[in-house]
Amino acid sequence: MNAAQTPHAYEAGQAELALMRELIEQHAALDRPAGGTGEFRSAQLLRDRLADAGTNARIEAASFYQGWPSALAIALSVPIAAGFVGPTRGRKVLALASVAAGAMVADDIDNRTRILRRLLRRQRPTTNVIAEVGPADAPVTLVVLAHHDAGRTGAMFDQTLQKKLWQRFPERVESMDTSLPYWWPAFLAPVVVAAGLLTGSRKLRRSGAVVSSLAFGLLVDIMRSPTVPGANDNLSGVAVLVALAERLRERPIDDVRVILVSAGAEEELQGGVYDYLRDHGAELDPTSTYCLAVDTVGSPQLVMLEGEGTVAMEDYADPSFRDLVADVAAEHGVSLDRGLRSRFSTDGVVFSRANIPTVCLVSLEPWKAPANYHLMTDTPENLTYETIAATTELCERVAQRLAADRV
Repeated sequence: MNAAQTPHAYEAGQAELALMRELIEQHAALDRPAGGTGEFRSAQLLRDRLADAGTNARIEAASFYQGWPSALAIALSVPIAAGFVGPTRGRKVLALASVAAGAMVADDIDNRTRILRRLLRRQRPTTNVIAEVGPADAPVTLVVLAHHDAGRTGAMFDQTLQKKLWQRFPERVESMDTSLPYWWPAFLAPVVVAAGLLTGSRKLRRSGAVVSSLAFGLLVDIMRSPTVPGANDNLSGVAVLVALAERLRERPIDDVRVILVSAGAEEELQGGVYDYLRDHGAELDPTSTYCLAVDTVGSPQLVMLEGEGTVAMEDYADPSFRDLVADVAAEHGVSLDRGLRSRFSTDGVVFSRANIPTVCLVSLEPWKAPANYHLMTDTPENLTYETIAATTELCERVAQRLAADRV
């Protein structure tokens, strides 16, 4: 589906679309891996652009644990060795070690204690871009959250199979409300190895080791792959921040403080967002603060996720806020699907776990995947800009509704 086929009743302005194209093309030309010079340059450009829109934009230092693929690969080497060697002694110890490895992988990808990266990886600097619009003492605060770094590609992100499933079974794919559990083999396979060691089953032990090896290979492939241009993921979100700042300069909302945040190192399974909440969480009252996480909104169909979970699914805090956003979209002609949940992680889950009402806005192709997700084809010319503009419209209208509801 191209831009002309986008199913939005809302009609975007040409000037705003031109602004988005220019911005995204400028940032996509930078190589933006987390913590790199390109990411920092992108943060500088975004800060300057938000300042030009009349905000008090600034850059704040943050940190992240670099190298999640290598950390997970090291953990998986334990069940691989235990599964293929199959010692006659010490099986219980190796089984325990395999289970521990699987548990640490699950903990890390699910953004819990992240003990694996804390043990194996050092912290690296990144940058958060923050801008505020509206009175500091407004009765309600809306955080609009994006990220400006880009992730690596790899065979794991190939969409060929998912496209073929959609072509062969379109109705079945259309009925799916939860994305496939891509991460599960990485933490379940070590448990299968442990079961084989404890029961003496060579088949179980070897099967778990084979799956662990496949996961290991995919992780190594990501480590060796280049950084994508990241136009959809997530310069589309960056464009929403700038376009929203421009709108709020023209049409201020007196009763809402809007905080525009672009977090660094999101592609490292969440990075700068942790430091943002560490530094500013005390200022965000969960009873009067709301978060719109805008992540990958350059595909044809805008979607509001109900929740996410790489391991265990969890819905975002406060379902009434999701209802409000859906109601606003319907009122203002923004086509918004809901009822879907994701097995990938976003910065939104960190806000949700802080008990801040959260909505995560993404976008999908008909085969239920974001366009060009973590692929080298994630370039500015492959975006559906009308979806980005519709996202901006929705964010502005949500801010207006929150203000009206507080009067």
